[in-house]
Amino acid sequence: MMRSMLACLALCVVVGSSKPTEKKSRVHDEEPLSQLEHNDNKNFDYDHEAFLGHDEAKTFDQLPPEESKRRLGIMVDKIDSNRDGFVSEDELKVWIKNAQKKHVLDSVERQWSDFDMNNDGLISWDEYKNVTYGSYLDDPQADSEYNYTHMMARDERRFRVADTNGDLIADKVEFTAFLHPEDHEHMKDVVVQETIEDIDKNGDGFIDIQEYIGDMYNAEDEEEDPEWVESERQQFSEFRDKNKDGKMDKEETLDWILPSDYDHAEAEAKHLLHESDANQDGKLTKKEILDKFDVFVGSQVTDFGEALLRHDEF
Repeated sequence: MMRSMLACLALCVVVGSSKPTEKKSRVHDEEPLSQLEHNDNKNFDYDHEAFLGHDEAKTFDQLPPEESKRRLGIMVDKIDSNRDGFVSEDELKVWIKNAQKKHVLDSVERQWSDFDMNNDGLISWDEYKNVTYGSYLDDPQADSEYNYTHMMARDERRFRVADTNGDLIADKVEFTAFLHPEDHEHMKDVVVQETIEDIDKNGDGFIDIQEYIGDMYNAEDEEEDPEWVESERQQFSEFRDKNKDGKMDKEETLDWILPSDYDHAEAEAKHLLHESDANQDGKLTKKEILDKFDVFVGSQVTDFGEALLRHDEF
């Protein structure tokens, strides 16, 4: 499957389990605005999650159109920060970034109590290790399905990088960096290191074209390579491998997984503007947004009933 379609969760932590399970600790890319496919020909679900955040998008999916539009109208007034009666691309971008930031913080909050075992408002490495790997630590021979020693070492390395004061105790800012390293400048080196370790099959510290393609596609599954594979080969040769030595080093890998010249929120803001700007003046009125409310927010039910989940702000 193409890398652009991969889930990019920073860390799938183990919560409330008697033994650790396989974790995806590699970060493939900047934290996405949504894990869903962005295909407007099918639906606008990606746009809903990008604009609202994951949890709020689920709430809107349960609302009737009238209520969905009403709440969107209230949001438009909040997005229009300079109160000029229009929503600009920059205002949309700020709103989207804030929605995604809230999603990350909510994710950390949901997991916090599972690891803060002594309820002191901090999470030590020992607490995290014992919750995540407790059963393995008690009996390392009980389950050999995964290399938990390696997984635990990677977690500790990431934890130490996130732990900026070096006391092996994380506050919420540090724990957020541990769970979502792609959003933090000081975490980029460890993100690159994890990526190379996972893809570099020959252990030379680089990613060659065979390893790059092999991470996305198993040639044994098809009689001939699909077109996108050839496109990825061309991408590697022309853009990924900048110094043309046939492999990606750490700097080239960083440019690949965390490109500094691409802003997901900005791209989504441009997309929403393009979809809704009826008079093509480069800004949106409330009417233009509400006329295209299905692009911004979801709505599936046809009556209020029990599904109408009202929030205080609405």
